[in-house]
Parts: sequence; C-alpha cells; structure tokens
Amino acid sequence: MPATIEPIEFHGQPALRLATASGARAVVALHGAQVLSWAPPGGEERLYLSPKAVFDGHSAVRGGIPVCFPQFADLGPLPAHGFARNRRWSLTTERSGKDFALAGLTLADDEATRALWPYAFSAELSILIEDSRLDLELEITNTGDEAFEFTAALHTYLAVREVEESRIEGLHGFSYRDKTDADRIQRDSGDALVIESETDRVYHEVSRPLLLREYHRSLGVNADGFPDVVVWNPWIERSAAIADLPDDGFRRMLCIEAAAARQPVRVQPGESWWGRQTLVAL
Repeated sequence: MPATIEPIEFHGQPALRLATASGARAVVALHGAQVLSWAPPGGEERLYLSPKAVFDGHSAVRGGIPVCFPQFADLGPLPAHGFARNRRWSLTTERSGKDFALAGLTLADDEATRALWPYAFSAELSILIEDSRLDLELEITNTGDEAFEFTAALHTYLAVREVEESRIEGLHGFSYRDKTDADRIQRDSGDALVIESETDRVYHEVSRPLLLREYHRSLGVNADGFPDVVVWNPWIERSAAIADLPDDGFRRMLCIEAAAARQPVRVQPGESWWGRQTLVAL
C-alpha cells in the first residue's frame, strides 16, 4: 500500500495526516506549517504537544515544531519568534511513494506581514517522513528588490519519558550563550548534557550530529544549513508560569532546535537560503 497524505481536522483546525506503509505517521497543521505529531514505525510518539495547547487558528501552538521566522526569540523588534508560526500556510506540494510521504507548505508576504517586517519573501517548509526519519527543510527566498536579514529556527519539542534521565551527546567542545546566566558565553566541557535545572542555551557553529539518549530509546538529531543549536527546558518555576504548559510539562519535553540565531542570515534580491533538520528514531 502506498503512503498517503490526507486533509483532516486536528483539534478543530485544518491539518494534514502523512502516513507510510511501514507505519510512520505525522500530523501537520496549516496554521504555522507546524508539525504537531510524528511517530516512526512502531507508533511511539516522538514530539511533545502540550495538553493545554491553544488551537484557535491565531495563537502559537505549544509543542510540535513551530517555525520561527523572521526572528528567533526576542532577538529583534518583532514579537517573539516572529510571525510565521501564527500565519496560515498553503499546501503547494504533495508527493508520496511506497516508503515516503512529502508535503510542501508555503507562506508569502502580505499587507499584514509587511506592516511588521517590510520585505517581500516566500517561505517554503518541506516535511518528509520516511521509515524512521523526519526531515524538515525551510527555504527562504527574497522576492523583493532589497536585501533583508533574518534569524530563524525549527523550535523542536521532543517528547521524553523523564527529562532528568535524558542525555544529549555531541555538544562537547562547542561554545554557547547561556540565557540563564546573563547571556554569558561558555564552553561545553561535559561528555553529555543532562538537564537538571532551567536550560536556555544557543550553541554556536555546531558541526556534528547530536544524539538524545533515554532509558530504552535514542534519537539522532542533525542539522544542515542551520549553524546553531538551541537547547531549552523551562524547568519547574518557568513551566508553572507558562499558561499553555502543565506545571509538570517540563518533565515530558526537551527542545533541541536547529537555528540561525547568533548571526542573522542575509539574503540578496532573487536569492534563497535553506536549512534542514533531520530526526532519526533509533
């Protein structure tokens, strides 16, 4: 049986369900082009979606993989994480075969985006599921007549059994900006990063794949085109203060995000930039 891509409603909002013959599946909302669910063959969910997430077609959805563009976090004058995650994207590409399903969604500038960020652009997010792999590729094209700069991220919320028992391997030796310590630049010297308190780090120029280890499973995380890696967990006090996250939500999630955050990306008229994040269930 070939893979399928079908329109559905998810919490009352338009979405797509991708499924392969091997049992991989994903749900992608048109609001924000946001992947809300991904399970490799075997059916175990690998993305965290808050049970208190708001699905009103306007607000950012807590969990899954929000697209941050044209601003990451508060690194600029726009609302945090930009506007792409709060906009309705259009389905423009559907391809499937026996072992894969691919959907492409696009967003272009309009009067509302130009009121916030006065540039002409086209953004495309391609979502591919294949066997135990999820690929997301974000391409930004400058469709105007002047250069622009942006920061961006794929704000990936990974589902974990217990965050305290999870280990991120592969960050040894890389420098990072620690938002929980007055943005001080530090160097990671441990064999693995273990989350034991609030964590908000932007690792710079990460050049090798990462591995998230849990009790009984692992997840490979690789980025191409995105130079930075963000690791975030709000921990106890911050989690309790976030309205759309349960008080104990921090225990079930860990964000490992492909990002272009340290240095803005500059795109000339008529040119494009792309970045990719790949998750592989092991």
